Amino acid sequence: MRFTFADAMTNPQYYVPLAQAAEDAGYHSFAVADSICYPEVSDSTYPYTPDGSREFLENKPFIEAFILITAMAQATERIRFVPFVLKLPVRPPVLVAKQAASIAALYDNRLSLGVGLSPWPEDFDVMGVPFPKRGKRMNEAMRIIRGLTSGGYFEHHGEIYDLQSIKINPVPSKPVPMLVGGHSDAALRRAVRLGDGWMHAGGETDELDEILTRLATVRKAEGKEGDPFEIHVASIDAFSVDGVKRLEDKGVTDVTVGFRMPYQMEQDTQPLEEKITALRKFSDKVISKCD
Repeated sequence: MRFTFADAMTNPQYYVPLAQAAEDAGYHSFAVADSICYPEVSDSTYPYTPDGSREFLENKPFIEAFILITAMAQATERIRFVPFVLKLPVRPPVLVAKQAASIAALYDNRLSLGVGLSPWPEDFDVMGVPFPKRGKRMNEAMRIIRGLTSGGYFEHHGEIYDLQSIKINPVPSKPVPMLVGGHSDAALRRAVRLGDGWMHAGGETDELDEILTRLATVRKAEGKEGDPFEIHVASIDAFSVDGVKRLEDKGVTDVTVGFRMPYQMEQDTQPLEEKITALRKFSDKVISKCD
């Protein structure tokens, strides 16, 4: 089992020392949240809170994901970084490919590209991107990123994007893993068909078990049951050695852990020292025992 540390909407000055502390404590990855803007007026709902409210996001600090990853990668040597998740369809895929390839090439392939659909039309509006056909847009974007980060000339002619033959340089020495977030059937199919893994956004154990069953069904139907495939899960089971073993038995490869509730209206006032103490305590209690 691999362990990913997650903290978001906190003091931006904390991220570099947190990444260094997580690396020293034996975490495999650091999850980076993505948010472009917060609209003053919206009737959209957030799919991962009980009441659909997203007011907890207002006035919370978000450093642009690739910039934050670059800062943390420069200050570390081993730990990987994974957007959780990058809102891909609102971004130009050629630019995302260039950004991802640059980070992976500079920092020893320490990037996994977690991607997902933004649930909010406002993200599309402010970026000048149509909201309809966003699923097709994401599928084609993933293919473009995969093609361009693999090296050599690549072209794409689809319903959404028409890309002449181009190449980017440098590209990383290893493929950039692409992980797909989302709980819908479409997200699971996208993860299996186009990605290298799936990312769980949290929820109850029964719900996770149901999703894992659907995911296994898709992998079997696509003839990829035995292929390498990462499954990143946020679960209460991750907070004990026995729970980690239960997740491993279900096929989970990575668990994401954080030590405070992110869905709260108040600003994060937890001192940096307390955050580092919490991540170290978990490492001593769980990670070291699992090793």
